Amino acid sequence: MSFLFDLIEQYGLLIVFANVFVEQLGAPIPAYPTLVITGAMLGRGELSAPLLLAVAIGSALLADTIWYEAGKRYGGRVMSTLCRISISPDTCVRQTASVYARWGAWSLLVAKFIPGFASLASALAGMVGTPRRTFILFDGLGAALWAGSAIGLGSLFSSGIDELLVALGELGKWGLLLVAVAFAVFIAKKLWQRHTLLRSLHMARVTVAELKELHDQGLTPTVLDVRTPLLQQQGRIPGAIAVPIEGMKGFVLEGRPDDEVIVYCACPNEISAAQLASQLRRQGFQRVRPLTGGIDAWIAAGHRVEK
Repeated sequence: MSFLFDLIEQYGLLIVFANVFVEQLGAPIPAYPTLVITGAMLGRGELSAPLLLAVAIGSALLADTIWYEAGKRYGGRVMSTLCRISISPDTCVRQTASVYARWGAWSLLVAKFIPGFASLASALAGMVGTPRRTFILFDGLGAALWAGSAIGLGSLFSSGIDELLVALGELGKWGLLLVAVAFAVFIAKKLWQRHTLLRSLHMARVTVAELKELHDQGLTPTVLDVRTPLLQQQGRIPGAIAVPIEGMKGFVLEGRPDDEVIVYCACPNEISAAQLASQLRRQGFQRVRPLTGGIDAWIAAGHRVEK
């Protein structure tokens, strides 16, 4: 443990840069505690507060700009990738798009305080065409608020943090093991929550090829689009009906119990689509299935969308 503290003392800025960069790229390695610890070390005169803040902001901006450019170039495919690797299903594309649609670039001011939101919001900003200067301005201000609050807390409660570090240092390898176990439990809990949700939503799917064949045969089913208006502006499957996100739980579909109903969203695991499909089944619809791969699978197959 003492080696770890010595490492932070010697390479504090490098560790801050790497930790912030990796977290903003999407890895579940929180950088906030590192910023708090380095903020507590400011009183020793080993680090410069302005330089520490500048490094944290620069690292966050670099990672976020990578996602911004990827979203601008590859669009929905990047969003789907981020949703697929997220350990928190509730941070999927739908929730992020809903927040961004309401607040726009202003949401970037608080994005880093919400786990899993920053990477998705950066990619979404590029995808919907937020001007680069606007993105850099608001994302930079958000990074300053996030990093500044952590550094400020560390500096304000430096004595208490020093005592905690000393206590962990006295524990030696057991202190390091305690931190590692706590982190492992956090990750395991998130993965189990994701697994449980996906298992509860397991049901038969319809493939893009099957849906296209139904269209070609003139047997057009009822197709429901469970995405935000912001994402629907990028294009919908022809004839799809938009389901209001805010009122999805109270949505009632008019039709016969034997009607063919297809539901799709933007997440590769079809979480939102599967949730609505389960809801419609409880309403009596028996032939309701989520679309495998969602809208991105439809586009990847070369089929047209309507604006």
